[in-house]
Amino acid sequence: MRKSTFLKWKVRQAAFIARALASTNHVVLAHIIPMRRCNLACGYCNEYDQVSKPVPLELMQKRLDKLAELGTSIVTISGGEPMMHPQLDDIVRHIRKRGMIAGLISNGYYFTPDRIKRLNQAGLDALQISIDNVSPDEVSRKSLRVLDKKLRYLAEHADFHININSVIGGGIKQPEDALAVAKRAVELGFSTTVGVIHDGDGTLKPLTENEKQIFHAVKKLGNKDHARLNWFQDSIAEGKPYEWRCRSGSRYLYICEEGLVHWCSQQRGYPGTPLEEYTMEDFKREYKTEKWCAPTCTIQCVHQVGILDNWRDPQMTPVQIRREQKQKERVGQVLRAE
Repeated sequence: MRKSTFLKWKVRQAAFIARALASTNHVVLAHIIPMRRCNLACGYCNEYDQVSKPVPLELMQKRLDKLAELGTSIVTISGGEPMMHPQLDDIVRHIRKRGMIAGLISNGYYFTPDRIKRLNQAGLDALQISIDNVSPDEVSRKSLRVLDKKLRYLAEHADFHININSVIGGGIKQPEDALAVAKRAVELGFSTTVGVIHDGDGTLKPLTENEKQIFHAVKKLGNKDHARLNWFQDSIAEGKPYEWRCRSGSRYLYICEEGLVHWCSQQRGYPGTPLEEYTMEDFKREYKTEKWCAPTCTIQCVHQVGILDNWRDPQMTPVQIRREQKQKERVGQVLRAE
């Protein structure tokens, strides 16, 4: 990343954080899926299939326009493997055209010098790649040995921010590999984070003592940039619940390939409202709704968004919200009768 581009990236980061702190009435981060299909089949993953077709560009552009109307600051393209979408560059370009920060999550397999330069030209701001081990095995082929050449291409040609996420838990056989991955990322000039692999609903799988030691060693390497926002993981590593206010469905949105809004990748199904029908009334309801899965959630991006509002606006359970709504309806009926 060129120094001039790095400085612009930092300025844009500061601007969206300042805006998020000043107002709660807009989406901070949206994950959007243009491609559920993936070229891999990692043993712990429930976010892919091997048959889905790409979402048409025109439909993706309409969804991005709607996110812009909701005041979204950042759109991260995820999957599946989004690099398999034949018009990914146009999707990135449209995000930037609508004034939003463009992020991408990829398994790293499709990066060549030419492909990286095309993403530069499209205006990609940030990329994250998760690497699970040093050598491929039956659980995951997202390995450092396979991807190191791709990482070197990125270090040489990318004009966007790159974060390498190493992982612990979820059947990963050699937790020590996470430290090797993190050290290589730092060596190449990338930022690095570590993730605790969650179960099928996004909640905690406790770490072993050896995994905890490695987890903290990796965190020490990654104490820069947004890695500093991951202090919630200290409780997770100890198998303890973490008290926070999840703003999924409002400040954070997950939009699946069918265009439906969900809490997150691991809580698909609710609210399940089509994005084009999503209103600020939906936004406000979910903003103040306490999420049952929050105390043991391991999903970094949702936590990082939650930090912006964790100090304000206490949440209520769905039962309390329905009770409040009924009270408002009764007051409205009385006022109309008068």
